[in-house]
Order: sequence, then structure tokens, then C-alpha cells
Amino acid sequence: MAHAQTHAPQHAAHTEHRQHPIKLYLVVWGLLFVLSALSYLVDFFGLEGYLRWSLILIFMMLKAGLIVAVFMHMAWERLALIYAVILPPLLVLVFVALMVSESNYILFTRLTFFGGGE
Repeated sequence: MAHAQTHAPQHAAHTEHRQHPIKLYLVVWGLLFVLSALSYLVDFFGLEGYLRWSLILIFMMLKAGLIVAVFMHMAWERLALIYAVILPPLLVLVFVALMVSESNYILFTRLTFFGGGE
């Protein structure tokens, strides 16, 4: 009889789901709204060149990070799963930066040795 009573509360604890407070979701929704407004203001003020694209990309990555962390519940996952999802895109960005650097070098070399196509 005592054996059956000790397992009942443990079973109830395993089936219980943890719910996040609604305030968290409202705060994230507000941050997404603010980041979207800032992204719109980049166009509204007519920013151009690298500043424009840098700001748009920064706001885009922040919004994507918030969505993945909170709404897809990655903030509460194991560290190994987070690395499995986050690390590959970061490595792709590093490789893209290396390719851009290499392409600038190749363009400079071609213009130096073959002329400007005049």
C-alpha cells in the first residue's frame, strides 16, 4: 500500500507541463513590433549603401533570433541542440565572408594585370 502511494505523486509530476507566462510572449511581440518599425524607418529616412543593408540585416537577424528562441522554444532546449541549429548558419556566414574577400582579391588582380577593359 505504501509502495503505491509513493509512485503516484512522481507520475503526476512527470505528466505536468510547464507553461510560460503570457507576459513573456507579449514582451517578445512588442520587441518584434519595435524591430519591424526600426526596419521600416531605415527606408523612411532614405539611408543608402552599406549602412542601409547592415541595419536591415541586423534587424532581420534579431527578429529571427527572437522568434526561434521564444516561439520555437529553443531558449529552453539543450545546449547541443542549440549548437546544432545555430552553428551551421554562423559557419555559412563566415564562409560567405571569406568568399567575398577572395572575390575582391580576384577582381583587383584581374583589373591590375588585364586592364580596366578599355
